[in-house]
Amino acid sequence: MIPLKDDIPSSSFPVANTLLIALNGLVFLYEVGLGRDVSQFIQRFGLVPVNVLSLGIPGWGSIFSSMFIHGGWEHIIGNMLYLFIFGDNVEDALGHAKYLFFYLLCGIAAAWGHILFNTQSAIPTVGASGAVAGVLGAYLLLYPRAGVLTVIPLGIFIRIIKVPAVLVLGFWIVLQLLFGLISLPLPGEQSGGIAWFAHIGGFFAGMLLASPFIRRRNKGSFI
Repeated sequence: MIPLKDDIPSSSFPVANTLLIALNGLVFLYEVGLGRDVSQFIQRFGLVPVNVLSLGIPGWGSIFSSMFIHGGWEHIIGNMLYLFIFGDNVEDALGHAKYLFFYLLCGIAAAWGHILFNTQSAIPTVGASGAVAGVLGAYLLLYPRAGVLTVIPLGIFIRIIKVPAVLVLGFWIVLQLLFGLISLPLPGEQSGGIAWFAHIGGFFAGMLLASPFIRRRNKGSFI
C-alpha cells in the first residue's frame, strides 16, 4: 500500500515539517554532487553501531547526522512522502517546536533500536526512516480513523481507495515486525540492508511519546 494523502487538513502551516523535508532534500542534493565520494561521506556520517558503542558519547554525533542522509532517490522519496502526508497533522497536535524535538527523539530511539540488535555491525546505516516511523506511530495514536487515499497494486491492476489510517499504518508496522524478525543476524554475523529495528523502535517511541507532547488545548479533540 502506498499512501497519497490523508483527509485531515492542517490548521496551521507545518513550519517544522517543511523545514525537515527541505533539510533532508538539501543534504541529499549535496550527496548527489559528491559523485563517487558519497560512499566516504556515508561511512563518516552514517550510523555505525560498533563505533557508537566503542567510542561512547563522542561517537553519538552520527546518530543525528545519519537521520538526514539517504542512500538513493527511492529512499529519500519514500521517507519524505510519508513525512509530508502524516507529519503536518502531528505537528498540529504537538506544536512546531515540540514537534521538532519529538522528531529528533524518535530518531534517537530508532537509532538505538538498530544498535541494540546489531551491536557488532560495522556497516553504516542512514536515513530518516526511524524518525519518520515515530511520526507514523504518533499519527496512528492520534488519528486512527482518518481516511488515507492509498494506492493498492493488484497484480497488473492498480486501485486507489480511501483506507482508514489504522489499517494503512497497522499494515506497515506488522510488515516491519515480520521482516525485522526474519533479518535477525546469527551470532557473529552483520546485518545489512534495511534497518527494520530502527523502524520498529521509532514507531513505538512515537506512540509512547506522543501523549506527553500534545498541546493541552488539543487533548481530547482527535478522531
